[in-house]
Amino acid sequence: MKVLMLGHADVEKYLPMDACIDLMEETLKAGSAGQAVQPLRSRMPLPGGKGVVGLMPSYLGTIPAAGVKVISVFLGNTGTRYESHQGPVLLYEPEHGQLLAMADAATITAIRTAAVSGAATRHLARKGPVDLAILGSGTQALLHVAAVRAVREIARLRVWSRSEEHARRFGELVEERHGFAVEVMPDAQRAVAGASVVCTTTSSREPILRGSWLAPGTHLNVVGASTQGFREVDGEAVARSRLFVDWRESAASEADEIRIPMAAGEIGPGHIQGELGELFAGKVEGRRSDNEITLFKSLGIAVEDLAAVHAVYMRAKSSGGGVEIEFSGERTE
Repeated sequence: MKVLMLGHADVEKYLPMDACIDLMEETLKAGSAGQAVQPLRSRMPLPGGKGVVGLMPSYLGTIPAAGVKVISVFLGNTGTRYESHQGPVLLYEPEHGQLLAMADAATITAIRTAAVSGAATRHLARKGPVDLAILGSGTQALLHVAAVRAVREIARLRVWSRSEEHARRFGELVEERHGFAVEVMPDAQRAVAGASVVCTTTSSREPILRGSWLAPGTHLNVVGASTQGFREVDGEAVARSRLFVDWRESAASEADEIRIPMAAGEIGPGHIQGELGELFAGKVEGRRSDNEITLFKSLGIAVEDLAAVHAVYMRAKSSGGGVEIEFSGERTE
């Protein structure tokens, strides 16, 4: 049995941002329509508290295929040469359970996460050029510039990071890749002042963005926190916003940006307006006015990884990409 190995360069080549945004829209619509199976992710903390190993299995009937992401999450890697998320995404065909491909999970996770925010921005941000503020300066910050640029013209771009050095390096990379300047801001409040789109891409345990700072009509993509114990925006930001999530079950279990203000009575159980898949399918209403604040709380769900690895696999197979290796799995008698 031949298994296709797909590395970082393969994933980047075969999963361009604009195509991934469209793919994530279709995938989330299918998931919200009941065509996916995805248990909540499971995590095994490692001794010493430095990181966890997580499992994210899923099945998507529109492909059809099954898969699992096996990933280590070491948030302490931020600012080092190591990615915070590392591991493979495995792709299986559902007829005989044959393993088809193994792909670089760090790259798939990075691209598909930003692509979902791009899709949310396309549907929820106000029309026209955007004044974009990015909080954070790592991989997700860079990819969110690409994702927003794929759906809106960027008229202005500001960044804030805990490290001014990292923020300036981010600005250099953006200018190199996209050809426009970045304003490095001294604090998060001034970074978001008057912005029409804000993306939070940090690993903060406490809110770095206050709802009182937000201008009317802002759209927020709140991305960095993917489990309990991490929170990038305060309860006021959530309470002021028309709130959307990628998947209700994971939001109820894992999103402290929602769980904490709900426990405090700042928002009620009905504050979540819908899943993005319902929004994309026209089943729930999105932005209702230019003054309304909208918020997408991203956690990342397994079918996003599955759809992405399947797309990379199909494109690589048709063009001779990747490297095939032999696995057992087929009888020789």
